[in-house]
Amino acid sequence: MSNAAQAYARAAQTTSSPREIEAQALLKAARKLQDAANLNASLETINEALVFNSKLWSIFVTEAMRDDNPQPVETRQGLANLGIFVLSQSAALQVLPEADKIHALIEINRNLAAGLSGRA
Repeated sequence: MSNAAQAYARAAQTTSSPREIEAQALLKAARKLQDAANLNASLETINEALVFNSKLWSIFVTEAMRDDNPQPVETRQGLANLGIFVLSQSAALQVLPEADKIHALIEINRNLAAGLSGRA
């Protein structure tokens, strides 16, 4: 099981709300990305954060595309489109890390987490 999936599973055991589980996973990814955006971050730290974020977003995209997902089609399409953007940016950043673009991923994760937690 991937680190992202394990984090998701651990969060599921401690929280009853699926939305809060997702928010916690997004915030964990944002923290890892924040560490990666540090000017002194090693390539290993950057790669680990980007891979974790990609795995998490792969889960979100997969869930959004499931036929039995209860969310409205527009919501699912929006999440899938955002996920595709995040995945493509994460892949590009693994090749050429840029702090500004990493910060954009951090903001996406934090804003979505806030929305899921009702803090937006």
